[in-house]
Amino acid sequence: MTEKLLQYLWNFKIFKNFDFKDIEENSVEILDFGKWNTDSGPDFLLAKIKINNVIFAGNIELHVKSSDWIFHNHSIDPNYQNIILHVVFQNDADIDELKNKNIPTLELKSFIDENILWKYEKLVSENQFIPCENIFDTNKIPVNFHEENVLKKLHQKSLEIEKSLELYKNNFEAVLFHNLAYSFGLKVNAFIFKQIAESINFTTINKIKQNETQLEALFFGISGWLDVPEDDQMQVWKREFDFIKAKFNISELKFRPKFLRLRPPNFPTIRLSQLANLYYQHHNLFSKVIFAKNSAELFEIFKDVKASEYWDNHFNFGKISTVDQPKVLTKDFIELIILNAILPLKYTYHKYHNEEITDEILEFYTNISSEKNSIIDQWKSLGLKTKNALESQSLIYHYKNSCEEKNCLNCSIGFKLLKET
Repeated sequence: MTEKLLQYLWNFKIFKNFDFKDIEENSVEILDFGKWNTDSGPDFLLAKIKINNVIFAGNIELHVKSSDWIFHNHSIDPNYQNIILHVVFQNDADIDELKNKNIPTLELKSFIDENILWKYEKLVSENQFIPCENIFDTNKIPVNFHEENVLKKLHQKSLEIEKSLELYKNNFEAVLFHNLAYSFGLKVNAFIFKQIAESINFTTINKIKQNETQLEALFFGISGWLDVPEDDQMQVWKREFDFIKAKFNISELKFRPKFLRLRPPNFPTIRLSQLANLYYQHHNLFSKVIFAKNSAELFEIFKDVKASEYWDNHFNFGKISTVDQPKVLTKDFIELIILNAILPLKYTYHKYHNEEITDEILEFYTNISSEKNSIIDQWKSLGLKTKNALESQSLIYHYKNSCEEKNCLNCSIGFKLLKET
């Protein structure tokens, strides 16, 4: 038993019965279990109990053992002066201070099903994909589970985007550029690509986006790849970069993307060229993604994006590849961009303008394919299949924020598994 579990059981009223009696054998009727307090002070506030036909209103403190009252130094803490009930799992000591103030102690040990304790112990001690793997039941998935998870994730992402907006003076276009760069970088180069994007004043992008060569030159130059040109095209990019650098006062800082452990189609050279092409093709990109009405319209924006012609037979500078074909964005990559960069920004934009589009945003997710990764494969092995991105995004979010942290007491699935003994 832990204090956190005891609070959880009290908050959700998970007991064999409610015929409570204090350690003095007085009947205790709980009229209001109180409000769970996650800050400092008593565990439950604004509670009401009835003992010997007298109603008391105040706060309730919970401990695993009665003696914890002493060990936690509550006697000298003014926050605990309005306690009306001391609730414990095990009464191991008499607390004179509480007895003298006629504050009853309620021992819960006999009111808690041992099966719950066994389940909880297994949840927090097992080392496997999810803590409840051995007792997991797909039928215990709550109604609206996926919708709630995706909305939680969107809310988290919107808080991050709002911080960026504050930093960049509510310039949504600049923040979109930064988020797109981050997503184009994938795991290996995400932060480096974002640093590249943030090192460029977005007005510069707006001024040169009609020239794809200049956009590429800017990205490649900041990446430190043009210092020693290896072929004629690199000479062109270098001349353009030197011109842009002088005209727009580009920083001398270099951010060097990584190639290690990447498949050639994901090389940073290809991805930065594709990012340049995206802005070259769509001069009003922000308006298009924000006001797209469905996933088909978003796909239309990205479907023809490709690296420049030089990259048809190159993956790196100066080295001709045996593979000779346009480097277009794949369907999987486009979906990744939409999920990670576009939809969170759309959600934040409409939230910023006090426009309610929750249902519309969730509809986007239902019309995008389920992701394929190791986390989704693990859920699938437990019998939980995903039909679309709403479900896969939900399960990835849930795994990272609940299962991985063994936060079973704040998990809606864990709640059902524990409660249904």
